[in-house]
Amino acid sequence: MKAYDTLVEALNDLKKRGFTYDFNLNDDKVICHDLDLALTPDNFDIVETYRFEGETNPSDESVLYAIEATDGTKGVLVNAFGIYSDPISDAMVKKLQ
Repeated sequence: MKAYDTLVEALNDLKKRGFTYDFNLNDDKVICHDLDLALTPDNFDIVETYRFEGETNPSDESVLYAIEATDGTKGVLVNAFGIYSDPISDAMVKKLQ
């Protein structure tokens, strides 16, 4: 797995490597609005995971997931880490750990 200094650097490189879609968390699914696609934890794999701290505030942490769906769709999911993270189902918590 590669090492990145910034979230932007990681996002740009993952896009070059085919992770072109943006996913968002929605309780028990990840959703790609561009494709009108909703994936349950059984329908995707986490290929790579990166954690970043904010430059000005170490508590501004985020997690970047490179996701590949069972149909081959590739994209990224960025979520806050810790108390600022989105509320999600137990199944999704298990998948993202």
